[in-house]
Amino acid sequence: MKNSPTQPARNSSEHGGAGVKFLIIVLVLFLIGHAGYIYIPSAYQSEDYKQRMNELVTNAFAMPNSPLNSPEVVKQRLRNYGNDYGVPANALIKVDKMDTGALRAQVKFSKEIDILPFHLYKYNYEFEHIAMPNGFLTKQ
Repeated sequence: MKNSPTQPARNSSEHGGAGVKFLIIVLVLFLIGHAGYIYIPSAYQSEDYKQRMNELVTNAFAMPNSPLNSPEVVKQRLRNYGNDYGVPANALIKVDKMDTGALRAQVKFSKEIDILPFHLYKYNYEFEHIAMPNGFLTKQ
């Protein structure tokens, strides 16, 4: 059979390309979706923990004579809150009293997050935050 001018000649290597491209696109979208599904909750927990840290040091500055606002108690409360917010047990938590009487809390840790399925790639998530009271309470 002779090829007509309106129909180009077909080679056997030109068949089946759309299915492979579709599978590659689906695989890439799945990997991106999985990475977001795993990473976003960890980042959200860390941001919530930062807010909790800021809240604790601001409350301690607002009520300095309360026994619940000593550096040791605030450190223990940060450790207890860490259990709810995915902070590892080996996290560095330091709470110091500054010259102004305010507390300064520092938390530093790193944890591995499995970004790709089947533990193919682990992302080392680094967290470091220093919380000090700020706002209208600190104005002299």
